[in-house]
Amino acid sequence: MAGHSHWAGIKHKKGKADKIRSNLFSKLSREITVAAKLGDRDPDMNPRLRSAIQAARSANMPKDNIERAIEKSSNDVNEKFENLRYEGFGPSKIAVIIETLTDNKNRTASSIRTIFHKHGGNLGTQGSASHNFMQTGVIKIDKKEISNEEIFELAIDSGAQECTSNNELHEIQCDKNDIYNVKKKIETKIKNFISTNIEWKPLNSVIANKDSMATITEFLENLENNDDVQKVYTNLQFGKN
Repeated sequence: MAGHSHWAGIKHKKGKADKIRSNLFSKLSREITVAAKLGDRDPDMNPRLRSAIQAARSANMPKDNIERAIEKSSNDVNEKFENLRYEGFGPSKIAVIIETLTDNKNRTASSIRTIFHKHGGNLGTQGSASHNFMQTGVIKIDKKEISNEEIFELAIDSGAQECTSNNELHEIQCDKNDIYNVKKKIETKIKNFISTNIEWKPLNSVIANKDSMATITEFLENLENNDDVQKVYTNLQFGKN
């Protein structure tokens, strides 16, 4: 669930598909459970839950898994999860932001710190890396749902700031505080969404060469494979040398 395209492209070329799928389902299920616990169990009344379910469906998570995740929100009344953010600098001085959803912040902090140290990075305090990024509301829609021209017009009418399209999807960007208002207007025409998130977009990039690629890739994989980590954002850009 990496939040930056450079890493996302590399990630999908590595690892076993089943392991990636299982890891993704686990993270999506946790988000559904927490969203249902913190708000209404009716997705029409809970934007966070609605977005979590849409993301799960986009990832082809079975309907039974989604229903179990919602049901778990009322079963585990004493289980409390926290959204925590960690920041630091990894190999080749890449800036990294890690968003977690955890029921044990001491375990999570220890695990993430170990990953940073193992790969020659440094886990910093909040604010140490985030000044290299800007928070933006990002809505992603499958290319098959709507044409380039139609989504561009719909995005502008909905109050979005930008709309881009590639061979696979449409990406709509808006002010982070307007994301659910923009999405609500888009939902009048579109029901299926890949994801709806407030993402950290890099303001500048660090170019890494081929010599450091293996270390950086292992570092980011280890972060994403951690059960408590929901998203990883970086200003990484692989160079050609």
